[in-house]
Amino acid sequence: MLKSPAMGAPAKHGATYADVLAAPAGMVAEVVHGVLHTQPRPAMPHTRAASRLGGELGGPFDRGRGGPGGWIILYEPELHLGEDILVPDLGGWRRERLPKVPMGAAYLTLAPDWICEVVSPSTQAFDRGDKLDVYAKAGVQNAWIVDPLAKLLEMYRLEREKWVRVGTWSGEALVRAEPFEAFELELGALWAE
Repeated sequence: MLKSPAMGAPAKHGATYADVLAAPAGMVAEVVHGVLHTQPRPAMPHTRAASRLGGELGGPFDRGRGGPGGWIILYEPELHLGEDILVPDLGGWRRERLPKVPMGAAYLTLAPDWICEVVSPSTQAFDRGDKLDVYAKAGVQNAWIVDPLAKLLEMYRLEREKWVRVGTWSGEALVRAEPFEAFELELGALWAE
C-alpha cells in the first residue's frame, strides 16, 4: 500500500465506494483520483469552527430567519462527484438546484454551489489541493477555507474552471463573503470557546 501524502494514512489506488464503507469506525474516508484517503474525526478547534459556521449561516440562508433563505446547507455531506467521493465540512446548494434534502439518499451526486473546508495541519495540503481540484472540475462556484488555528477565512470563486482567491479575513473581522454576502459574519464567533 502507498502512503497518502496528505495525512499519512494508508492509501489504495483504484479505491471504490466499498473501500469507503470498509473504513474503520471513527474515520472519515474519501476517494480522490482513485486514491483512498482516511483521517480521524476532527479535533475540537476544527469541529467548533465548522459547527459555529453552519449555525451562523443556517438561520439566515437555510431557514430564512433574518436573511434571504434560498439555500440548503449540510454538515459533512457525502458527495459522489464522478469517481471521486468527498466529505466537505459544509456544503451548500441553492434551492433552485436542490429544492429539498433527499432524506432517503446515503449521499448526493449533485455538486454543491458552495463548500467549506475547515483545515488542520494534517489535512491542509489535501483540502487545498486535490479536493479543491475536484470541486472545480465538478463546477462548485464558491469555496471557503477556514483555518481555526490561524483564525483565518479565505474565500475563492471559480472563474474559467480555476479558483481565484477573492478575499482573506482573520481574527475578529466582520465579513461579507460570497455567496453569503447578504449576511455579516462575525469571524470571531468561529473561534469562540
